[in-house]
Amino acid sequence: MQLSSRATVGGPLLGSFPGPRHNAGAAESGGFGMKLDIYNHIFPVKYFERMQEVIPNKGPIKRWLNIPVLYDVEARLRMMDGFGEYQQILSNSMPPIEFIAGPEQTPELARLANDGMAELCKRYPDRFPSFIASLPMNNMDATIEEIDRAIVELDACGVQIFSHVNNRPLDEPEFYPLFEKMAGHDLPIWLHPARAANHPDYLTEEKSKYEIWWTFGWPYETSAAMARIVFSGIFDKLPDIKIISHHLGAMIPYFEGRVGPGWDQLGTRTADEDYEALLASMKKRPVDYFKMFYADTATFGSDAATDCGLAFFGVDKCLFASDCPFDPEGGPMYIRETIRILDNIEVTDAERNALYLDNAKKLLKLN
Repeated sequence: MQLSSRATVGGPLLGSFPGPRHNAGAAESGGFGMKLDIYNHIFPVKYFERMQEVIPNKGPIKRWLNIPVLYDVEARLRMMDGFGEYQQILSNSMPPIEFIAGPEQTPELARLANDGMAELCKRYPDRFPSFIASLPMNNMDATIEEIDRAIVELDACGVQIFSHVNNRPLDEPEFYPLFEKMAGHDLPIWLHPARAANHPDYLTEEKSKYEIWWTFGWPYETSAAMARIVFSGIFDKLPDIKIISHHLGAMIPYFEGRVGPGWDQLGTRTADEDYEALLASMKKRPVDYFKMFYADTATFGSDAATDCGLAFFGVDKCLFASDCPFDPEGGPMYIRETIRILDNIEVTDAERNALYLDNAKKLLKLN
């Protein structure tokens, strides 16, 4: 990775994609050139071993051990071979580091994860051009130090954070230096949802049932975190900040009517907070701040969600990502399905190449 001057990327207005938008004649094999998958997950071996020693909840380990491409790089490379010109930007998997250890241990875990990622990228540069750094978010002094170390010394192309920090919202003043630091580096923050089964669906219960905490809870987590960032004024303070929202903006594109005309009436439903004054102080409509986020294409193979997300954010704000390897096949399915969708949407060749590669090269400052 090589740093270069910042490129200004804008997106078309809503309505640029009148449906239906699918091209029945597109190549099903993914024949549109290099594809750079900017959000997928892996455990560097040393970090994976150390994490298993310190993690208090051993339950997820059973599932992780049944997904070889999550920790076995040779298995991952064999899987990647099936997709031709295809590369991955690597990121650590769940759980967030701050969920599994206290502030005394998390800096060591973050360094171990980032060193392992950097080593994979150095060993396989034609497969893994760069990685997303992990952070010890329950130790902000160490977080700021690790951002600089990972980006300057290890060539990370950005950082990953989660929708809350041990149940604390991202707009708390303690976390602002992270956003300020990343705006200074002019590299993106990847925003990943986090919620567990102990977050009940109803206040009369103690836990979520039927994995509702994941299916609906994770998109809500992302959307709520995006809203807190918008209303905190971060985009006004740091107008060049770059934040990539997972799963094509989660709920935001689908709920554009509520985010748009609905939040244009902020304060009319609330008596104990002066939200009307907050709304008047904002330089843009709330919906226009949400359009300042970037979004990845990891929709688990949903054509409709992809159409909706691209229409909301615009092609120039969207980047190809699969969320590999958490599909029913243990790795290839979400890659294959996302490529199927992007190969068949009715856009120009230049726009398709932007989704697959050019947007990422600009945003991540890659050669």
